[in-house]
Amino acid sequence: MSDLEQIFRALGDPTRRAMMERLSQGPMSVSKLAEPFEMSLAAVVQHLQILEESGLVRTEKTGRVRSCSIDPRGLDLIDQWVKQRRSTWERRLDKLEDFLSA
Repeated sequence: MSDLEQIFRALGDPTRRAMMERLSQGPMSVSKLAEPFEMSLAAVVQHLQILEESGLVRTEKTGRVRSCSIDPRGLDLIDQWVKQRRSTWERRLDKLEDFLSA
């Protein structure tokens, strides 16, 4: 599975998207991240593991606290993919506009 496929698979789950949304506010501990979710801490950790494996999130343990943050490299892959598609569609739409205005 490619890196991009892993990223989209990870983001395909609404809980993981919500976790990414919370982490966009800044780094936080796993327990803080888990607060609004009605699931066990073990389930939260499983979701985080998928986000980490996909390259979207990184975790770091300091003492007894594990902190999470967004890894911008994963977002860069998404950004590149979107930009490539946007460029292709803009060229196609420009050609269509030229055709229709002729």
